Amino acid sequence: MKIKTGLLALIASLLLVGTANADTLRVVVLQTADVAAYIKALEAGKVLLKKKGSSAKIRAWLARYAGDDTGSVVVSVEYPNLAALASDEAMFSSDAELRAWLVSLGKVRKVVSDSIYEELKP
Repeated sequence: MKIKTGLLALIASLLLVGTANADTLRVVVLQTADVAAYIKALEAGKVLLKKKGSSAKIRAWLARYAGDDTGSVVVSVEYPNLAALASDEAMFSSDAELRAWLVSLGKVRKVVSDSIYEELKP
């Protein structure tokens, strides 16, 4: 699905704020019929990831004034570097509890896009 201009502006703003300690940013755009249920499931995942030793900082954003994209949810996952993201990816592949959490998320969301950005440095 093509991401529209309003949502691109939201993603661009995520890249500019809140990533002071992150060199790698994953941005997941999704649709959900129940934002509250999704946020509750996401919070459970944050606790689980912390318990597993992940360095990810996860935040969720709601597109409020975004034309046709209003109501979309954007989740930013900040990592200190690409290696930390790769470590989490490996952990998801090998950990049944994390895979079960991802399956539970699939019941309350539809992923529209999933992108990884690396900070440009001089």
